[in-house]
Amino acid sequence: MIPKSIIKTIQLPDGREITIETGRLAKQADGSAVVRLGDTMLLATVVSSKEAKEGVDFLPLSVDYQEKFAAAGKIPGGFLKREGRLSDHEVLISRLVDRALRPLFPDDYHADTQVMIQLISSDDDVSPDALAALAASSALAVSDIPFGGPISEVRVSRREGEWKINAPISEIEESDISLIVAATKDNIMMVEGEMKEVQEDEMLEALKVAHDAIRTQCEIQLELEKEVGSSEKRLYSHEEHDEGLKDKMHQELYPKVYAIAKQQHANKDVRSDMFRSIKDEFIDSLGEESEFDEVLIGMYFKDIQKEACRNLMLDEGLRLDGRKFDEVRPIWSQVDYLPSAHGSAVFTRGETQSLTTCTLGTKLDEQMIDGAVYSGTNKFLLHYNFPGFSTGEVRPNRGPGRREVGHGNLALRALKQVVPADENNPYTIRIVSDILESNGSSSMATVCAGAMAMMDAGVPISNPVSGIAMGMVSDPETGKYRILSDILGDEDHLGDMDFKVTGTQNGITACQMDIKIDGLSHEILKEALEQSKRGRLHILEEMNKTISAPREDYKEHAPRFETIKIGLDQIGAVIGPGGKIIQEIQKESGATIIVEEKDNHGLVNIFANDKDKMKMAADRVKAIVALPEVGETYTGTVKSIMPFGAFIEFMPGKEGLLHISEIKWERVENMDGVLEIGEEIQVKLLDVDKKTGKFKLSRKALLPRPPRKERQNKE
Repeated sequence: MIPKSIIKTIQLPDGREITIETGRLAKQADGSAVVRLGDTMLLATVVSSKEAKEGVDFLPLSVDYQEKFAAAGKIPGGFLKREGRLSDHEVLISRLVDRALRPLFPDDYHADTQVMIQLISSDDDVSPDALAALAASSALAVSDIPFGGPISEVRVSRREGEWKINAPISEIEESDISLIVAATKDNIMMVEGEMKEVQEDEMLEALKVAHDAIRTQCEIQLELEKEVGSSEKRLYSHEEHDEGLKDKMHQELYPKVYAIAKQQHANKDVRSDMFRSIKDEFIDSLGEESEFDEVLIGMYFKDIQKEACRNLMLDEGLRLDGRKFDEVRPIWSQVDYLPSAHGSAVFTRGETQSLTTCTLGTKLDEQMIDGAVYSGTNKFLLHYNFPGFSTGEVRPNRGPGRREVGHGNLALRALKQVVPADENNPYTIRIVSDILESNGSSSMATVCAGAMAMMDAGVPISNPVSGIAMGMVSDPETGKYRILSDILGDEDHLGDMDFKVTGTQNGITACQMDIKIDGLSHEILKEALEQSKRGRLHILEEMNKTISAPREDYKEHAPRFETIKIGLDQIGAVIGPGGKIIQEIQKESGATIIVEEKDNHGLVNIFANDKDKMKMAADRVKAIVALPEVGETYTGTVKSIMPFGAFIEFMPGKEGLLHISEIKWERVENMDGVLEIGEEIQVKLLDVDKKTGKFKLSRKALLPRPPRKERQNKE
């Protein structure tokens, strides 16, 4: 017997329906739910251990989103033919959900918790990423796991001035704003997305539209929670506190920590060492025979450090490194730093530094994407690397982690808005940002360095792009708050907001925001956006001092390109039987030639590192596809001899008949000894048969016509 399930329905503004079902699948998990929109279905499960592991003072939360190939009627590629490690696309969706859920678990909840979301059915026109957090929150809602939700996540987009919630994929691609917004019923928690140089007030309007839709989805989850009967959450006790130790540390150490913070050291290592010495001195003062919990001491000291630094900003208006709240750290930059790269830039802001390269490749370098939902190619790549030495740490290099994938994706979204459209850009472009130093905002340094590296490479971007990370500290009891421009790493950790904004002089291109507190008013968000704009424009001014526009030409060692448009019927002539012609041209010229069909015509893309090589290849292709003109003279080669004349190849791949009567003015009785195969002769194109397309050639038309009497005598 099929078990009875509970189903709730959410009505979207355009009339489509989202359903949430629980009670039928995965019932041994602590909570499970199936969310459906169209034919897209997501199964979310959540499991949390009953007890926390010893010595753990944080929430060990893992969020994994995976797309099953069977959901789209596909079989995975590769040798194993099964789903493997998460793709970058799946990692990015996992991060979207993680960032929305994590702040809402209780601070003292430390049990291992796993959220899994699986795409079990796919709809070609429904994007699953905007449903993943709703599914995860619904699974938590029907569980007994303590959680401060519910939350939901929607995509808000605008096309032709009209706002849409969770728009079909076909409409998203045509939108000028596309944001994923996560929120509780009362507060926005997370924002990420891209825009086509829009203004700050337009972004604020998008957030309002999204939050209105999210409130409805949260109400439905509360109804589901009530109907399932899961309002009562499990009891837990994951922390043991020593109030005496806590009070002693606060009384003795808070003034010392506050004094060091007030010294406003610009160097983070000096500041960290001074803070650490206070903690070490306190531990030494306890004596070797004293029993103390080092985990508790570490936790209490972090609390003291956070309180002191925040109070310094709120009460005295002082930042840790001595800057004003709207002041950007000193910037220096350089382009063309790497002589062999197609484009390169060093961008340094304070103690954060990115060395970024831009490499230009051909269509053969495009990234092949084979996913459950999306398959295709990608010709604009951005990779972000964060080695341990950038923060003075020893850390094994085991490939990019989730943070690196996420930061790289944000920078890619910021820059792709100014990269030429595919039809105007034959190159595959790869940007690589290596972070050499880090003290906050390394993803924004990547945006700045990436724009400069592309300009150095000669990529015709429409506008330079800069980025800035904004922060905030606030006190809900007093209502005090401070908005911080260009935050340090310490300010990120102890603050209430991490808001990254990128854009050109014309408007915003991408953003990413994480809120760590309940409540962020519209007014504060507007103020943060206005302050970020001033910071962005300042950074652009500093970048413009180094390079303000793309180079007029590519570097000498960068691949040149030329695109030749041909008819569909000419593609075969360029390629030749079995690829013989195109391979021959590539071998002789050293160029790379790629032929493709597009919009009922052919495109021949020619790439070469040398102008002469490219010209040689282009001339060969042009000769093949050139259309013969009646009345023109050509140098041809005798290909075959027949009793009635000879066939002459007068253009690459084009042969015409030179009739025996057109060889010379004198009468020719037969073809014996008149012409030889391989002989080069001048011929004139007399006519092209409209029905058959055959070419009629003449040699005698190029010879002097003998006088009439002489002609008669010879005849």
